[in-house]
Amino acid sequence: MQYSIYIKDLQKQYPGAESQALQGLSLCFEKGIIAGLLGPNGAGKTTTISILCGLVKADEGYAEVLGLNCNSNITDIQKKIGVVPQQVALYPQLTAPENLEYIGRLYKIERNALKDKIHMLLERFGLAAHTKKRISQYSGGMKRRANIIAGLLHDPEILILDEPTAGVDVQSRAMILDFLKHYNEAGKTILYTSHLLEEAERICHDVAIVDAGKLIAHGSPNQLIQQAADCSNLEEVFLYHTGRSVRE
Repeated sequence: MQYSIYIKDLQKQYPGAESQALQGLSLCFEKGIIAGLLGPNGAGKTTTISILCGLVKADEGYAEVLGLNCNSNITDIQKKIGVVPQQVALYPQLTAPENLEYIGRLYKIERNALKDKIHMLLERFGLAAHTKKRISQYSGGMKRRANIIAGLLHDPEILILDEPTAGVDVQSRAMILDFLKHYNEAGKTILYTSHLLEEAERICHDVAIVDAGKLIAHGSPNQLIQQAADCSNLEEVFLYHTGRSVRE
């Protein structure tokens, strides 16, 4: 079996923190699926993604992306993944094409190919009519869509998204989810975090629920629903495993 992501016994504690962000986290996802990494605030999701992307080093344990070691092969990994952070990572005083041209040059994409790719993606995400506007003039949904385009320019094998539909309108959410399904159907792997459990249940093939830096449940949404007593949907499964206490 080929894994897109393989994690074994990851541990991480940030300086000054009272508890570990990750406490021996182990999980794996197959290639070619939409995988959900779910958990309450502070569960360790962002730390896990940061380790996979090379932004954070684990204190202990092992992580692989597409068979490449996240410690020794991170440059090669970064060429194969696209990362869409929760916060919009674009220059607000530039237009979307200006932002995307700059990012594309960092990936060393040939100029004409980059121009065509930007045009295609702006059309696909409903932003072609807004190319003269600065990012600061975009609505929240438009900013999210432009942020996703920035992670797609180099056609990554794995697309990693942290809360890609948080705070967006219904139409933007539908467009984003529709694109993710089509991108996956083209053979790409997607790793996705969200607090919208109904959304995750609808699009994810495989789900890992983490809490306090540990894996607490893993399987398809249907498997997890069947295994948890008196649960009829993924949100109930999530509360079954993580409790109903409000998190900071």
